[in-house]
Amino acid sequence: MSGTSLDGVDAVLVDLCQTQPRLLAKHYLPFDDTLKSILLALHLPGHNELHQAQLTDNQLAQLYARSITPLLSQAGISAAQVNAIGCHGQTIRHCPEQGYTLQIGNAALLAELTGITVVGDFRSRDIAAGGQGAPLVPAFHDHALRHPGIHRVIVNIGGISNLTDLPPQAATTGFDCGPGNLLMDAWCMRHLGKSYDDNGAWAASGQVLPALLEQMFDEPFFALPPPRSTGRDLFNMAWLRGKLQGNERAEDVQATLLELTCQTIAQTIQKYCTGAAEIYLCGGGARNQTLRNRLIDLLPGSSIQTTDILGVDSDYLEAIAFAWLAQQTLLEKPANLPQVTGAKHPCILGAIYRN
Repeated sequence: MSGTSLDGVDAVLVDLCQTQPRLLAKHYLPFDDTLKSILLALHLPGHNELHQAQLTDNQLAQLYARSITPLLSQAGISAAQVNAIGCHGQTIRHCPEQGYTLQIGNAALLAELTGITVVGDFRSRDIAAGGQGAPLVPAFHDHALRHPGIHRVIVNIGGISNLTDLPPQAATTGFDCGPGNLLMDAWCMRHLGKSYDDNGAWAASGQVLPALLEQMFDEPFFALPPPRSTGRDLFNMAWLRGKLQGNERAEDVQATLLELTCQTIAQTIQKYCTGAAEIYLCGGGARNQTLRNRLIDLLPGSSIQTTDILGVDSDYLEAIAFAWLAQQTLLEKPANLPQVTGAKHPCILGAIYRN
């Protein structure tokens, strides 16, 4: 998995023989600054972008392949013992309202480099059926984290924040809330030269700007009912610059961005997940203590912890989910939830590149 945060590759080796996935090995491989810059540029039209996208497609496949070697070494498992690689790829455009989404990562080349069957392109089939193509992970949450008697909500705070609502004896739902870490990370890089705000310490040093926060909430996306999904196509530095007067203290903008992330999550839970008793966080934002403390303030009626306590590593949950999605593809089982994505019907997701 490499997500909207553009930080790097999360790779996992997972045993899916039981209902609860067993994590055998994990490895993180960061993107270098040059690759990050290229991927950011590919989110917008540019000179010779098709050629650059194909070159980056191959580069990502090589990077994904490099991330798999240490996994197999850690676990003492050969490539021949692995059923498949589930590869999400790197999203460079997500435009479901125009009927497409685009993830690059050359699954065919990845299969060639590793000698392992690869399942990729998970989102396109759902979009073809009229869905958003996202979020897809709620189906895995439903499979692995649902409780028969407790109302749980799983909140993934990656570049974009999204949630899964798991009410007992009722259908699972899920959708994107809004920006998670991506705007905070970009602002931090611009002003501190750091890829993220460690534990939200910089945001904690600033003051929330109410007028700026109100302007941010004017974005029509926040008024859309589910199903809904979003990405860097909307929430990016150009979007943020359009909200600024130019005389704000940088730390105050960071505090306001953190507040936006927290309030969009909290308000969404309060509006669409009434009665949630337990909230579990995953993704990079789950490690931001300032963010977690603010969510606890905003949601006093719910227990808030990370998914680690449920036996699923909160840093690698999304990668584990795409291993499970690949398994569903190979078993020819539908893996989208139409009530989540808005698709007209359940679909078998993914394209298979066999070895």
